[in-house]
Amino acid sequence: MQDLFSLLFYIKRSKADSQGKANVYMRITVKGKRAELSIRRKIAINKWNSSAGKAKGFSSEAQELNRYIDLITNKIYKIHQRLIEENKLITALKVRDIYQGKEEKHKMLLKIFQDHNDKVDNLVGKDFAPGTAERYRTAKKHIEAYIKLEYEVEDIPVKDVDHKFINGFEYYLKTERSCGHNTAIKYITNFKKIIRIAYANDWISKDPFFNWKGRLKTVDREFLTEEEIQKMLEKEFKIKRLDQVKDIFIFSCFTGLAYADVKKLSKNDIVIGIDGERWIKTKRTKTDSRSNIPILSTAEAILEKYAEHPEVLNGQKMLPVLSNQKMNAYIKEIADICGINKNLTFHLARHTFATTVTLTNGVPIESVSKMLGHKSLKTTQHYAKILDRKVSDDMKELKNKLKTTVSKNNNKTFIS
Repeated sequence: MQDLFSLLFYIKRSKADSQGKANVYMRITVKGKRAELSIRRKIAINKWNSSAGKAKGFSSEAQELNRYIDLITNKIYKIHQRLIEENKLITALKVRDIYQGKEEKHKMLLKIFQDHNDKVDNLVGKDFAPGTAERYRTAKKHIEAYIKLEYEVEDIPVKDVDHKFINGFEYYLKTERSCGHNTAIKYITNFKKIIRIAYANDWISKDPFFNWKGRLKTVDREFLTEEEIQKMLEKEFKIKRLDQVKDIFIFSCFTGLAYADVKKLSKNDIVIGIDGERWIKTKRTKTDSRSNIPILSTAEAILEKYAEHPEVLNGQKMLPVLSNQKMNAYIKEIADICGINKNLTFHLARHTFATTVTLTNGVPIESVSKMLGHKSLKTTQHYAKILDRKVSDDMKELKNKLKTTVSKNNNKTFIS
């Protein structure tokens, strides 16, 4: 990729002066893109050899000009070679600027990204959640890998990021990294913040994201039905690890707590509410927003079951929670044993609380939103849409049954 480089010297015959002399220009071309400048020398147009890019003949004037052209050529090729050796992005403009002494230390993209991530890391627990910091670290790794693959350099100036770069990065995420559409858009949105920082600091003259529209696709979140929850509740596991994971998963189904919040749930998070009953009052790890959740009897029974567990007795935690990786692996095993044909993850328990446990049973969406710790009611409304879709599917099934009944009764319609 770095060898698509050429150098040409030429004159503009149409712009010759009254004495028939024209300026000599140099044209640098890298990967089809050009940069030009005058070498501040003139020559009579009839004494210029266009094919050779030099002056004709052996006059002192011709020899002096040709020596000068050779000198410039040598400098340009040395600049080009240095950029290759330093593994830097090579452009025609960059080569020309270095030749003219205009080389400047451009702000480099990955350096800006790393500076941003370092600040986020230092503010974890104050302004940012650990998950947010991790997402920015992953986004930076993806950008770094894309630059190496596409540009064959370690880093690029932030000013070189354009709309083509953004579209190329999205394509890279979906093909090379096998990211789904929404995952890719979220990484690009993380990257967008870095570009906005550069724009705000005048390190770039325009925002390459100005015409970029990243729209997330609506995803139907799975959840357990009442029957599936009952199956899991009634299933007895002789294997201790499976029984423990099942209990903690069910606990999340009846509290709506995400994995990180169940894991850090402490005795200080259990309080007596306005109704005299026990409540969970905690801040969400992900968003730092507060969740206020009355403890239902099923969740209370699980807390009582593990009250004497060594991890609970010897610390502040309320439940003995395994690593997220192990929890998800064992939950899938539990689903197979219970005959639940869904891709179970721990986070599905939170969706189950929002849908089957609360909204389906008539709990107002405003109350559900407060218990889930959502900052916006719009986030909670997505669960209501899921239930609307389920109602639609159920009604379609009813319509099919009615069609069969009508057919059996000689096409006599009894329900409209």
